[in-house]
Amino acid sequence: MNIENNIKPYSKAIVRLLRRTVERTDTAWDDIIAYQTEIQDYIGVIGLELIIKKDEGFAFVKQIEMEDGSTLNLVSRLPIGFGTTLVLVVLRQILEEFDSNPTETQSFEKFITDTEIKEEVELFLPERYDKVKLIENLNNYITRSRDLGFLIEEKQKGNEIMYRIHRIIKEKITLDDLQEFKNKLYEYAKSV
Repeated sequence: MNIENNIKPYSKAIVRLLRRTVERTDTAWDDIIAYQTEIQDYIGVIGLELIIKKDEGFAFVKQIEMEDGSTLNLVSRLPIGFGTTLVLVVLRQILEEFDSNPTETQSFEKFITDTEIKEEVELFLPERYDKVKLIENLNNYITRSRDLGFLIEEKQKGNEIMYRIHRIIKEKITLDDLQEFKNKLYEYAKSV
């Protein structure tokens, strides 16, 4: 039996989707679009769902949640910590504001420097919050956000790094999540 006969024209696209978010510029994009039904049938067997955001130019897979909220646990969920969560929430809010206030000259993508991210994080925190340790580790939290795929490093100019906020953040952090985090942060700040 020749196992190569089992390889489908969309096999490489599935492998890419299992590893990371696939963008419109990726060589696998056309196969994902052309074979989306076949890909969904294939990955559905292991509890995954294909999500394609044509307008936003990316595709990814996510675990299917059962009625009781459980999954098949193909992908383990790892806690990312408060600092990284804070950076992600701030990035999500920035992207929401960007999308809510379009201008004629505005591009579809939101670009931001590491310095701007740091400034926005500081502005986001309530006055009574102890910022010292968080600010000391902010570069690590930004790097972790990049490693998770929410920031795409575009270019470096001197000591300044320019990032593009990946639109998948809108899929991972909903507006309800954003509001819930804000509420918890302010409740915590009031209690200290």
